[in-house]
Parts: sequence; structure tokens; C-alpha cells
Amino acid sequence: MKSIAARAIQASASALFLAFFGVSALAQAPSASGYPTKPIRLVVPFTPGGSTDVLARAIGQELTKAWGQSVVVENLPGAGGAIGADKVAKAAPDGYTLLMGHIGTLAVNPSLYPRLPYNPVKDFAPVAWVARVPNVLVVHPSVPARNVKELVALAKSRPGQLNYGSGGNGSAANLATEFLKLQTGTSLVHIPYRGTAPAVTDLMAGQIQLMFTGLPALVAPLKGGQLRALAVSSPQRLE
Repeated sequence: MKSIAARAIQASASALFLAFFGVSALAQAPSASGYPTKPIRLVVPFTPGGSTDVLARAIGQELTKAWGQSVVVENLPGAGGAIGADKVAKAAPDGYTLLMGHIGTLAVNPSLYPRLPYNPVKDFAPVAWVARVPNVLVVHPSVPARNVKELVALAKSRPGQLNYGSGGNGSAANLATEFLKLQTGTSLVHIPYRGTAPAVTDLMAGQIQLMFTGLPALVAPLKGGQLRALAVSSPQRLE
């Protein structure tokens, strides 16, 4: 059996690749015709303000218009998304409790935690592939690096002095950055947060220096010049 460390390294490599495939919407299979006939709960297993939350709220608004029934977004964060995912897994299988799935809840968690309270394959029925969401490597504008090569050189000249944030231990952003460290031989200090939004807030304030996270959570600070993007995990550049 692989050690936790080995599985974490493997998962971090997958996180960079799978983040390109983005966020999927998963749900319990509907059982009645004429669906939906009452309001629907869309569970986001992370804190408000992150990429998954931003997408879920946009989708919820459009589904509300299309279905004529309210789609209520409910944030149930904790344990890397496991709390929210487990809540949906144990809900009535009637299609009225949906999960905004994510690489963390569906792929990373099973690789890191052998005793999850839910089975990502058996407990959910896929409904739609919503979006491809690449991870973006961003830094605070005060960081004197304009590209990844310069960032790596800076990190090597200041080992253990640059802090990076993530939405929590074991998150896709955490594993992506750890993979970057392994590939480049750099020493960066991990500062885990309870969600992406507070990490981005501290990054904009200069409390941390860099982070990987999904693009939807970064659009406003990038356009406003509060953050600088250095790289993206997709094969193509983002315009």
C-alpha cells in the first residue's frame, strides 16, 4: 500500500492536470416526472467566495430562471469538502439535493483519506459537466517576479521566507503548490486557510506572497491590479 506521502505526491500531480477539467455538478438521480416541482438545494462544500461557489451561484440563478423553481445555494464547508459531500450522499435520492462537485471532493480526497464517509463513485449520479477551471499561480504585486522562472529564482534565494496560501490542507491548491516545490526544489511555507476567499483576501493585503487557485475567484483582483498572474495550469494561455 502506498504511503500517505506518496499518495499526496501523486494526487498533487493529478491536481494540476485534473484542475483543467474543472468542476462537475453531481446529484442524486431524480425519481419523478415533471421535475422539479419544489425548490432545489445546491450544496457547495466550500466557503463562499471561492471558484466553486462563484460558479454554483451563477448556475443557480440560470437554473432558477429555466425551471421556475428556486435553486438555493448552501455552503457546507469543512474537511476538504467532505462534510458537504457527505451531506448530499446521505440526502434523499430524489434529485432535490445537488452537489457542486470538485476535484477535491471527488478525486483528491479519496487519494488522501482512506476513510471517507462517502464513496464518490457509488454515492453520486453525474448530471452535467459544468466548466473547465484552470488553476492560476498568482503573486502579490510587491513580489519581484514577473514569471515562474523569476519566482523560482526568488524562492531559492530566500528559502523558507515566501508564504503561500490555500483553501486548506489537502486542497487542490495546496497539492499543486507542493508539486511545484518538488519540481523546482524550492522551500515555500504553507499557510492553510478555511477556504479560498480568506486566502485571496490575505494575498491581496500582502500577508502571504503567492498561491494557486481557480480563475473565477481571481477575476476581480487581477483586473484591478491587486494581484499578478504568473502561470496557468491549462495548455493554453488565458486572455
